[in-house]
Amino acid sequence: MLRAALSQVAAALRGAEDPWWVIGSAAVRLHGADTAVADVDVLVSARDAARMLAAWPGTVTIGAASARFRSHPFARAEGGAMPVEVMAELEVRADGAWRPVRPVSRVPIGGVFVPERAELAAILLSFGRPKDLARAALLG
Repeated sequence: MLRAALSQVAAALRGAEDPWWVIGSAAVRLHGADTAVADVDVLVSARDAARMLAAWPGTVTIGAASARFRSHPFARAEGGAMPVEVMAELEVRADGAWRPVRPVSRVPIGGVFVPERAELAAILLSFGRPKDLARAALLG
């Protein structure tokens, strides 16, 4: 299912104008760690998110910011091999301030792009949730 979902994400972002990345559990798995993957988290620019979501063949639900995360938009796209969470201009709240999540590295793995292993671990650590801390530990 993950492979099919990644193919769908890659196809949906084929014409993207800006860099994009898969993060979260799917990226951890792509780096070779054994972790469960319930959905595919994608970081994109706002313009690429708008285009991707408008063309998505299934249901798209726009979500709201949380106390820890916000993006413009945050959307959950369903109807494919597995749910895809689309985050444009993602920010995480840390130390009382909103900080952008903007990977620098961009490694092609499995037909998509992910942050380099150490950078992905740092992103997950910045999220601070127990599940993200556990995934970061899997990356070494």
